[in-house]
Amino acid sequence: MKAPAPINGKKANNKAGFSKLNSLQKFLIFMCLMIVAFTALPIVVVLFIGLLPTLTVVVTDTKNINKITTIGCLNISGMMVCAKSLFQQQTSGMPFSISENIPNIIIMLSAAALGVFLFYVLPDLFSMIFKNSAQHRLKVINNKLNKLAENWSNILSDDKEN
Repeated sequence: MKAPAPINGKKANNKAGFSKLNSLQKFLIFMCLMIVAFTALPIVVVLFIGLLPTLTVVVTDTKNINKITTIGCLNISGMMVCAKSLFQQQTSGMPFSISENIPNIIIMLSAAALGVFLFYVLPDLFSMIFKNSAQHRLKVINNKLNKLAENWSNILSDDKEN
């Protein structure tokens, strides 16, 4: 059974709010973002370099919000270690020195790698732990049932003899 058609004869627009903007509004938003990017260039450079793993996940897997959230949050936490020094020393060459500093890049990327590890490995680890726990409980219950069966069989056999 089909859903009733809208009164105006047009199909309902299920897209998000950004597509409802006209071209002038989109242009104004783009210009505001460009102004912010140029006025805060050192921060934008560090954010861009630091959030490349998250941007890659957003582009490659747009449907999996949990994956984007997990990797993004850990990537941001690793990037904040490097951004802290940027906020403390506001010089124009600082973002490029941060991007050339190999330990900083390793910290940023390893935090994102930890997010990938947590996303893919942690659910399997928990399911394995829960499965083993359930199997252990099942063995304990079966042992108790076997002991009860032996006790009842002994009691029943004693009653039949009398």
